[in-house]
Amino acid sequence: MAVQVTTASEVEGEFVVREQLDVGPALRAVGLAAKSIGFPAKECAEIALVASELATNLVKHGAGGKLLFGEEVRSGQRGLRIEALDDGGGIAEIERAQQDGFSTRGGLGIGLGAVNRLTDELEIVSGIGRGTRVICRKWLQNVRVVNNAQRWQIGVASRPKLLQNGDDTVMKIWDDDFLVGVIDGVGHGALAHQAARASRLYVEGHFDQPMAMIFQGVERLCRGTRGVVMALARFRKAASELEFASVGNIEARLLCGDAPFKDVVRRGILGLRAPQPDVVKCAWTCADALVIHSDGVDARWSLAGLHELVRLDPTVIAQEVLARHGKLTDDATVLVVARRRS
Repeated sequence: MAVQVTTASEVEGEFVVREQLDVGPALRAVGLAAKSIGFPAKECAEIALVASELATNLVKHGAGGKLLFGEEVRSGQRGLRIEALDDGGGIAEIERAQQDGFSTRGGLGIGLGAVNRLTDELEIVSGIGRGTRVICRKWLQNVRVVNNAQRWQIGVASRPKLLQNGDDTVMKIWDDDFLVGVIDGVGHGALAHQAARASRLYVEGHFDQPMAMIFQGVERLCRGTRGVVMALARFRKAASELEFASVGNIEARLLCGDAPFKDVVRRGILGLRAPQPDVVKCAWTCADALVIHSDGVDARWSLAGLHELVRLDPTVIAQEVLARHGKLTDDATVLVVARRRS
């Protein structure tokens, strides 16, 4: 997906990196740029770690290259772009290189997987004998992360097939917005659990980004793993609007909604070249309750006999749906969210 950005020339730089002594000045310049844009100390340290991995890889590739950075603006949001260019041998396994712990040609060992986690966007163009171009962007959060949980009622019920649950849920509240979701690691057990947990942590770290970009980041993160399926719902404009996106077999429906809710199902698995989700929007009223569940719950469950549950606590709704329709042969998770009635 094309990113519509403009470059602000006040903060930019270019460094030739051919040996380890060249890395330090480049990192200091990137750190000062991040600080001048307004990134907090923790994120400045993360940006420095990203720049260090990219610059060190330029040295380890042998031929060296260039590290470039500059401020960018997207829809009024400021950010920092870091770009690494080299004329080396290229990356033979781009997908594997984006896994955590895999270092490209002997770098710091954090790998491009961590670069993906610590930035909001990552693009890699490489070919054997044609060098490598890595572009990443980190956007400055212009939101206040607040605990407005008193506005919401949230219920979760989950039952693993094995000891470790391959399902996970995400909840993030800030300003007047609220993001919830269900993530299902493919399969069962430890590997599914690891993929789902890593995806949740990524979403929690990039909650303020557009839906499509969050899904792109999880897609990159899960390459080389079993992958995950995921559905996210974001409530905007003081909870009057629901924004929903999904990839894979996670179901969502409204209980007692005045307007029909038609989620667009995109089949696929994040991490295995999944399609981009279709983001749908609909009105949200105080009478609505949104139910999202993994495929461990029978998708054919009926609303018949459940409308009366809307008046109950969402935890009761989640437990009731799981008890009535949960499968014993799979991890099963139900998440229910509703506006708290005054």
